[in-house]
Amino acid sequence: MMKRAFIFAAVLCGLASFASAAGDADKGQGQAAACGACHGQDGNSPAAAFPKLAGQGQRYLLKQMQDIVSGARQVPQMAGQLDPLSEQDMENIAAFYASQTISIGAAAPDLVELGESIYRSGIAAKGVAACTACHSPTGQGNAAAAYPLLGGQHADYIAAQLKAFRTGADQPELGRTNDGDARMMRDTAALMSDLEIEAVSSYISGLHP
Repeated sequence: MMKRAFIFAAVLCGLASFASAAGDADKGQGQAAACGACHGQDGNSPAAAFPKLAGQGQRYLLKQMQDIVSGARQVPQMAGQLDPLSEQDMENIAAFYASQTISIGAAAPDLVELGESIYRSGIAAKGVAACTACHSPTGQGNAAAAYPLLGGQHADYIAAQLKAFRTGADQPELGRTNDGDARMMRDTAALMSDLEIEAVSSYISGLHP
């Protein structure tokens, strides 16, 4: 318990250094026009390969864009896409998507029980904490702390990110590692099986933020 409390505190301290998004949503709508080809004009992407951005917290969106530009987060599909944008442009785009409403998916009936158990209670036998601690019972996340909104996100996309964090736990050069020095997501995903990841991802997609 003390270890988890320490990790949580460390994450919060790290988040204090994140840039504060103060963008103009109206300007951001025009600047995000090209993003719509993959993410949907309102931020609700039609394909699971691309995340829904609608309703996502501004600080989280800005942080991810900054990480993509710096190389801290490797997203091949985004290569060069953000290079022409200024910091203000990215803040505007983040503000626009944050002002939109995410569409809701539906959990696979046969995965609901396991997925709900993991999301709300974690996996005690493995030391996996409940997702609700950071992402809220409804999947709303915590915009002020830059914990992302999850509810309604494509299940396949969530699963892909969890597996990327799992890979990043042991093979940083091959997986996702931009969860901070506290390694909250890497250390969590590293303990989860494919079935557990699939179940919790499916459950999350049907949550209503």
